[in-house]
Amino acid sequence: MTPDLKVTIAGVEFANPIMTASGCCGYGEELAQIFPLSRLGALVTKSITRHPRLGHPPPRTAETASGMLNAIGLANVGIDAFLADKIPFLTKQKTRIIVNVAGSKLTEYVEICARLNECERVDMIELNISCPNVDEGGMEFGSDPMMTEKSVAAVRKVFSRPVIAKLSPNVTSIAQIALAAEQGGADAVSIINSLVGTSVDIETWRPKLTNNKGGLTGPAIKPVALAMVEAVHASRCRLPIIGVGGIADYRDVVEFMLCGATAVQVGTSLFVDPSGPVKMVKGLSAYLKKKKLGAASDLIGKVRKYGT
Repeated sequence: MTPDLKVTIAGVEFANPIMTASGCCGYGEELAQIFPLSRLGALVTKSITRHPRLGHPPPRTAETASGMLNAIGLANVGIDAFLADKIPFLTKQKTRIIVNVAGSKLTEYVEICARLNECERVDMIELNISCPNVDEGGMEFGSDPMMTEKSVAAVRKVFSRPVIAKLSPNVTSIAQIALAAEQGGADAVSIINSLVGTSVDIETWRPKLTNNKGGLTGPAIKPVALAMVEAVHASRCRLPIIGVGGIADYRDVVEFMLCGATAVQVGTSLFVDPSGPVKMVKGLSAYLKKKKLGAASDLIGKVRKYGT
């Protein structure tokens, strides 16, 4: 019997638990040239802001040991162009569509989400309240529990479908932030956004990014992400978790689900192998069959901890 890969988050069913991560495949057009987007559980768009953003000047990415630093600066087309030029393509895709939303002021988040609420093709929104490489807004909304709760609650009033809060690892207690998101009315949390990092060119003595610092992503952050997923799953927060950070093959997917994630997002590894998500779906199915498990959901939170 073929294992059932479907998972459900906030009443929304996904064909499988594999999603893209915001910022790593644009709006899906390029990725659709590699494989049908219907093979994904969901496509998560790059962050959308009220006005178009050019982002930081290059260089804005730098390779690190087992990872990558980026300070793209939320470059995007803005909400007007997104609705006019990108939604028509996304509407044709047979997968769930999650739009990542960012802003420098709470009123901007509210305005964007209110406009997205009018577009039925948007299945969920993901609030980017944790970006470490913008000059204002960004991470400050997700580093304070009161601000997190306030931000989610404000958006909840104008967006009628599920709201995901994307959380930062650059906090004292991510479980406390997740609980605040839940109290604000979030339907799920994405854990984690990138870690703050930097790298220096020893020939020029300058940082390798024009923003001087950026977000560290890729396999280097996977152990941190797993620990934070597990911490939130073990806390009083009862929200579904979408695991993010260093996912490169089906084994990583299994680890995140065992630690409590219902689904995962694939980011940096797309730059290495754009077809990776398809391979992960196949690998996950074969793994479940080998383990004689009937469904992907059988993995969620089943890690066997020592001492328990």
